[in-house]
Amino acid sequence: MSMGLADTSEDIAEGLDPHRLFPADPASRALAARLYASVKTLPIVSPHGHTDPRWFADNEAFPDPAQLFIVPDHYVFRMLCSQGIDLARLGVPRADGGTSETDSRAVWRLFAENFHLFRATPTRMWLTQAFQDVFGWTKRLCAETADEAYDHIADCLARPEFRPRALYERFNIEVIATTESPLDDLKWHRAIRDSGWSGKVITAYRPDPVVDPEFEGFAENIETFGALAGEAATTWQGYLNAHRVRRAYFKSFGATSSDHGHATARTEDLSASQAEVLFQKALSGTCTSEEADAFRGHMLTEMARMSLEDGLVLQIHPGSFRNHSGGMMRAFGRDKGFDIPTRTDYVRALKPLLDAVGLERDLSIILFTLDETAYARELAPLAGVYPTLKLGPAWWFYDSPDGMRRFRELTTETAGFYNTVGFNDDTRAFCSIPARHDVARRVDSAYLASLVTSGRLDEDEAYEVAHDLTYRLAKQAYRL
Repeated sequence: MSMGLADTSEDIAEGLDPHRLFPADPASRALAARLYASVKTLPIVSPHGHTDPRWFADNEAFPDPAQLFIVPDHYVFRMLCSQGIDLARLGVPRADGGTSETDSRAVWRLFAENFHLFRATPTRMWLTQAFQDVFGWTKRLCAETADEAYDHIADCLARPEFRPRALYERFNIEVIATTESPLDDLKWHRAIRDSGWSGKVITAYRPDPVVDPEFEGFAENIETFGALAGEAATTWQGYLNAHRVRRAYFKSFGATSSDHGHATARTEDLSASQAEVLFQKALSGTCTSEEADAFRGHMLTEMARMSLEDGLVLQIHPGSFRNHSGGMMRAFGRDKGFDIPTRTDYVRALKPLLDAVGLERDLSIILFTLDETAYARELAPLAGVYPTLKLGPAWWFYDSPDGMRRFRELTTETAGFYNTVGFNDDTRAFCSIPARHDVARRVDSAYLASLVTSGRLDEDEAYEVAHDLTYRLAKQAYRL
């Protein structure tokens, strides 16, 4: 992707190979390059992610390179933490009142000194591509180049063409979805809409704070939830009505999906009286862990039924043991790199939900996993038969070239391409979005080329599938 910046290719120390991620054999590599060329410039559809809508509402300059690339990105600081570097030294704000480094240049220098830790990781690839394609920085980042890189990127960030809306347009983004809690008033989305800007930034409904009895402040969250919805949310029916009201409010700001980040894929289909008992226990703080899990599971089925009413696509993101370190949770709060994949059951866990709504053709449920062993054994066979189910792309720890390749290899034989939903970047790191989509397009082109050269797919079909995986399937799956 060319950004029209000065060509300083002679300075590239770790230049990005134009044929990176393509097969090694010449015939497959040449075909992969042609397939990739046919989709390289298609618009980016980003139907699920965590960028901040305030960026696009205020359209203010990003503060500095450290605040853009390091402080908000757990992909970056978890690796540094693994080498004994304190998150506070990286400028990550503390939740316990302690102090963190406020000198962004010092944070950047520490990052640059340790950039070698990211060798051969997808994070290294995304960062390098963002530095080069977005900012025109073509030297290898290290201790010796840290200040020069900082100054170069900081100078770019001061220019109007590097503000959020301008970058949105330069990245060729057609639509981007953020993710908000039902307790969010969506004021930044309102500001975007009222500004008259043509960019399409929509929200998604993420009800975890009001469906998870183990979420901190659950009872207080329900009080706020009811007040926002104008419903008596401490009664079971009032609680369900509050969800309907808030979902409709989110739809008014473009939402086409809900998103559920549960610890497991467990679902339940309880009677109203059973659900009411669990709900009251949750409000009083007397739920056992088993009861809390059962309540979360039942709420997935309730959300699926609501999706039949209002058309929101249901995303299930299970299998993360979130905030694994209690000490880090107390010191820095949620989402600080200590979320760890766990084994996840889908066949038995999803059965109550699928018994209730699994054959509904107007319902769309997108399944993600952090347990790759489930792809061929469980997820592909489920999505390959139930009309409600689709497979989300390789996610989080597996949002990587090898993870994407494994996803295709493990699911295509049973679920095909058309029970998947293309690619989504699922990131807070705004400047990495073009690189992440570029990686997905390259990996899919390489996989399709291997199918053609091994006689499993006709070449004309490969071009059509490449377009579908890059663009059409995401729009179709997320009803965009």
